Order: sequence, then C-alpha cells, then structure tokens
Amino acid sequence: MIVARRRVQVSSDHGVFMISVAAELAEMHPQTLRMYEARGLITPKRSPKGTRLYSQEDVDRLRRIQEMTAELGMNLAGVERVFELEEQLDRMARRMEAMQKEAAELRERMEAEVERVRRSFRAEIVPYRPPGDALVPAREAKAKGFQIPIERR
Repeated sequence: MIVARRRVQVSSDHGVFMISVAAELAEMHPQTLRMYEARGLITPKRSPKGTRLYSQEDVDRLRRIQEMTAELGMNLAGVERVFELEEQLDRMARRMEAMQKEAAELRERMEAEVERVRRSFRAEIVPYRPPGDALVPAREAKAKGFQIPIERR
C-alpha cells in the first residue's frame, strides 16, 4: 500500500510554535519570550484556550532582538526604538508609494486633458489669410481704411 504524503504549507505569520519550541528556535529561555511580550516587543497569536502560538516571523523577530542586544550591545529600550522607527519608515514608504501612484494618475489625466484641449483648438482655429495671401504695407492699409494699432512705449 502506497501512502501519499501531503506537504502542509504554513504562512510565515501563522502561529504554529508553542513557547517552548519558539524559545528553542530562537535560542532563548521561555521566560525571556514572556518578558518580551510584556514589553510589547513581540505579540504571539493565541489559541482558543489562550496558549501562546509563535509564527516564523515571531521567531525571526526574536532572533533580531537577540542580535541587537547580544551582538550590537543595545538595551531593550533601544530595540523598542529601532522597531518603532522601522514601522514609521514602512508607513512612510507605503504613503510615498500611494502618493507616487496618485501623482502618476493625475499626470495621465492632465496629459489627456491637455491633448483634448489641443484637439478642440485645432478644430476651432482657422488661420486668416488676407486676399492674395500677401502682406499689405501699412500705407496701403491706411489708405483702404484699416486701423493700425500704434505701439506706445
């Protein structure tokens, strides 16, 4: 009998690790994870019964915290500030992207409107050609009764 195995795909933000497994993956004590949660550095999902469930993203974040504290010598307040600044940077990047998209849409509409106006002018403007298609000297124009504007400086 052949048993077909199905590979289960789990998204990186889905809580699947209990605290002991997450602590082992992050090479930390489970109490450290509880402390980080109390400080707001990490927010694990909860099962219906209230058990903490850590995702792969949570484990990666725990590793980053450990790297910043152990290797870079930061305290937890510094780590909190780094995370705050990263979130602010992400928000600003998303806002900038939305503004660039809006600017591109406005540019397209403006260019379409300019083209529409150009086409309407082409239809309305008819070049004037005097009879004979030649320029008339000012003396002759005066003699025929045309008024010639005088430029004053």
